[in-house]
Order: sequence, then C-alpha cells, then structure tokens
Amino acid sequence: MLHWILLGIVYVSFISLGLPDGVLGVAWPAIRADMGQPLAAVGVITITMTVCSASASLFASRIVQRIGTGAVVASSCLMTAPALVGFSYAPSFAWLVLLAIPLGLGAGAVDASLNHFVAAHYSSRHMNWLHGFWGVGATTGPLIMGLALASAAGWTAGARAIGFIQLGLAVVLWLTLSLWSKEHSKPPVEEGAHDTPHHVKPVRPVALWLAPLTFLFYVAAEMGTGLWAASILVGTRGLTTTEAGLWVSLYFGSITAGRFGVGLVANRLGNRKLVRLGIGLATVGAAVFALPGVPAALSMAGLVLMGLGCAPVFPSLMHETARRFPDRIASMVIGRQMGFAYAGGSVIPAIFGLLATWAGLNAVMPVVVVLLLALLALTAALDRMT
Repeated sequence: MLHWILLGIVYVSFISLGLPDGVLGVAWPAIRADMGQPLAAVGVITITMTVCSASASLFASRIVQRIGTGAVVASSCLMTAPALVGFSYAPSFAWLVLLAIPLGLGAGAVDASLNHFVAAHYSSRHMNWLHGFWGVGATTGPLIMGLALASAAGWTAGARAIGFIQLGLAVVLWLTLSLWSKEHSKPPVEEGAHDTPHHVKPVRPVALWLAPLTFLFYVAAEMGTGLWAASILVGTRGLTTTEAGLWVSLYFGSITAGRFGVGLVANRLGNRKLVRLGIGLATVGAAVFALPGVPAALSMAGLVLMGLGCAPVFPSLMHETARRFPDRIASMVIGRQMGFAYAGGSVIPAIFGLLATWAGLNAVMPVVVVLLLALLALTAALDRMT
C-alpha cells in the first residue's frame, strides 16, 4: 500500500515540476509591458534558470546520497514555491532574475533526483507515465496563466496560484518524508530486455559521457522543433499565427499522449527497442516536416508524427541508465544527463535562430533530422558498450 501511495506522490511531483514550464512564455508579453522591458530581456531569465537547473542536476547525486531523495524533492519544492509567489510581488526586472535562481536550482534538483529514483525502483511503464504527468503539468501551467491573464487580476495572480499549488505540494512532501526511505522495491525485468549476463561488462569511461550526450542531441531536436515550428509554419507554410500555435500544441500534446500510450507496452518491448522505434518514427516525421513545397496538411502531419516518435525516447533512455550502470554510477550519470538535457534545450535552439537568420527557416528542420540520425548512431554505440 505504501508503495502505491509513494508512487502517487512521485507522479504529483512531476506534475508540479511541469507546472512552471511554459508559463513564462505565456506571461512575458504582459510582464514586459508592466516592467518596460524589451522582448529579448526574457533571455536573461531563461538563461539564469537554465544555468542553475543544469548545475543542480550535476550535483544532485551527491546531495541525494547525503540527505535522501525525499528530502531533496521536498526542499526543492520549498525553494520553487516562494520563488513563484515572489514573481508576483517583484518590484523590478532585476528581482525576477534573482528569483529565477532558486526556481532553476529547485527544478534541476527535482528532475535529476526523481528520474533516478523512478529508474531504480519502478518499471519502464511508470517512467513513461511519469514523463506523461510532466506533460500534464506543462499543459496545465500555461492554462492557469492564460485564465489569469484573461481576468482583471493579470499575470501576478497566475504566478501566485501556481506558487501556492507548489507550496501545498511541499507540505505534502514533508509530511510523507518517511515513505521515501521505506521504498526498497526493484523494477521487474522487461520482457524485451536482455537477461542479466553472468559476467557484467566493466564500465567504459567513454560511456559515462556518451549517455549524457544522447540527451543533449535528443532534447535539442525536441525543443528546437517546439521553439521554431510555429515560425516555420507561418513563414514557409502560409499558416496564421493562431493556426501555427494550435499545431505546436498538438506536437507537444502528441508527446504527452504518446508517453501514456507507450506506458501500456513499455514493459513488454523494453527500453532499447522503444528508443530505436521512437527515434526512427521521429526521424521520418521530422523529414516530412522538413520537406519544402509539400502540402501544409502533410507537413503538419509530419510534425505530429515526430511528436509521437519522441514520446518514448527521453523516459526510456533515462530508465535504461539504471540498467547500464551500477547504482552509484547511474545516479551520477543521470545528473549529467539532466545537465546535458538543459544545455541541449537552451543552447542548440538558440543556435537554430542564428541558422534561420543566416540561411532561412527551411534550414532548421534538416539539421533536426541530422541530430536524430546522430542520436540513433550514439544510442547504438552505447548499447554495444553497456
């Protein structure tokens, strides 16, 4: 019974982790109008959050070993909640940047520690569903902010609402702290996975960096597409901004829905097969979306197909880390993976912007296809090593 209660808390924690994602983008037009900031000033906040999140991810393993996963998650939630509430009371832009520091640190620590905890104690099915619940949070957060913007209260009410939700979760986490140390279950071996060998391969040092590199490539492709798809649809496919926004929402929605669907078959297929199938499907979808001159309907179908292909890649790669490496090493590698994921989600999409300025918007998606093909090669090499 305690096992299932804790699993429910873990799911809710990932909804909470996803809540702030995407909120800043929705609220920024109103925030910058209130504070008299240029459009590009949001980059200072996002870079601050990214650097802090990546740093927290890299050190999460050491902190978890000292105080435990539950304490890290509860403490991190207690950092992000006041930061979000503080956003609504910030008197100037400089305060927003300062508040982005605890917000980034808290998010990065939760991400790395929860991913390792689920990989170590639950099956691939739950890892996919875990990231599906992140999508629920990432969809709900902008919805809450959108409702606040539509009301007289404005963006400050949205930030406060999300902050108080996080604060409520922090209280629940502290009250249930003892449950985390009682979780000693191990995930079942997936039907599609390899049997445990009699002689485990020694860990090759290059694998400790190759595994994180796969996350840089994957998140760069997923987030780069999410960031620039609307511009591509408007600038080269003739859609309106409203239509383009809908299709980008469907792209992220297909990733979320795909993760819940994949969870039903994940234990039967195994992580490695899911990763190969997912990357292959995402590559086909990205290639269709990249083709210039195709009918808009086909182009948009390619975008959704890419989202469905992306669905199992991140959670399956993350879950497989606990099988590739011994537990202490896996914890460290997962921290690196999250750090590389944050870098891939921020630096590479920004480079896409420079590429689009220099060579045009049609140059973006062919690079995404190359990233996915390189990811396929990297995961094949990593499978051979581990």
